[in-house]
Amino acid sequence: MVQTITLPGVNSRLEKYAQLVISTGANVQPGQTLLVEADVEHTALVRAISDEAYRVGAGYVDVLYRDPFLRRSLIERGPHDALEFSPAWMTDRVARAAADGAALIGISSGSNQEVYAGLDLGRVGRARHAAVEREWLKAVTNREISWALIACPTERWAQEVFGEPDVDRLWEAVAHALRLDEDDPSAAWEQRLNELDQRTKILDDRAFTGLRYRGPGTDFSVALIPQARWMAGRDRTRHGQAHVANLPTEEVFTSPHKDSAEGTIRSSLPLSLRGGVVEGLELTFAGGVCTDIRADKGADLVRADMDIDEGGRRLGEVALVDRSSRIGETGVVFKNTLFDENAAAHIAWGDGISWTLDDLSVEDAHAAGMNESDTHTDFMVGSPELEVDGVGADGTAVPILREGRWVLETL
Repeated sequence: MVQTITLPGVNSRLEKYAQLVISTGANVQPGQTLLVEADVEHTALVRAISDEAYRVGAGYVDVLYRDPFLRRSLIERGPHDALEFSPAWMTDRVARAAADGAALIGISSGSNQEVYAGLDLGRVGRARHAAVEREWLKAVTNREISWALIACPTERWAQEVFGEPDVDRLWEAVAHALRLDEDDPSAAWEQRLNELDQRTKILDDRAFTGLRYRGPGTDFSVALIPQARWMAGRDRTRHGQAHVANLPTEEVFTSPHKDSAEGTIRSSLPLSLRGGVVEGLELTFAGGVCTDIRADKGADLVRADMDIDEGGRRLGEVALVDRSSRIGETGVVFKNTLFDENAAAHIAWGDGISWTLDDLSVEDAHAAGMNESDTHTDFMVGSPELEVDGVGADGTAVPILREGRWVLETL
């Protein structure tokens, strides 16, 4: 008889979280390889995820840990050409995962900005495994993997959010946003995902040609690609495996035309970006291209991210979020994009979302106007003061969001 032991640091809350992520998030299948990418502080959650994955029949769980202090040493002391270096084994690992139709769970926390304090923000922004990120982006774009991005409360993240390392308080907020306080979190998510799918149907039926944003510091418009559909959190790989890419998710989204963004748009929440925090971000667009970047803090991080390639200064996503969501109910600014982007309407510069144009090949989607880039960065623009309208073919503006709440109804 095999003796069962208690995994160090794993409690019932982590077990419940792991069950949700394995079943509803990545939807790990018998025999499937699962890749997990996490910080060293996430060890207890990774143990729970690995245990649950093997319980449902995963073929192998491949874990890669990160340490932000090692990244700091690279940024502070490493040679310039090492900042974007990608070891061959790391790119090969991703390519193999895509070829095998593996699952992926990526775990984040706060910005770790205190770890990178005092460093040159341009170098902080450039410090990335560029080739590995390109390989992941290709796998996601081609829908070859079932993936889920989640977050794990830590004392350092709690300190950033609350000004004190109250990790239990942060766990309460995270658990509420994730519906872990429900008797059956997976069933609760099934209901919410159905509600979001209904919103995508309403938007598709309306066939808006563009969106218009008006609010403090914002006067902005963008055209939509006629062939693009609105989508919510639930997706399928090209092999037919269902998964939910973000947990939590409260958005409906589509790809805008890359040449269409016009005007100025202001962020409403801080943006955690590659180890720094961007505050008071304001972007101006003309002919689809971001021509001016201003921020109270962290503008160099944005420039480094946008200037990675030609498509970095164009838009790849527009997303609508009702602030009355579970995340909005917490009243917490998480300083984690996964959570904050699902509390407010947001926009992303960089790569477009190919599965919003599912009837087209990736090449045809780009020809239709979907952006192409090696980056994809969401920033939050929604607030009670922001008005978002859908623009019809005849130029009529129809309210979608007012005071941060969804007001669009069926035709």
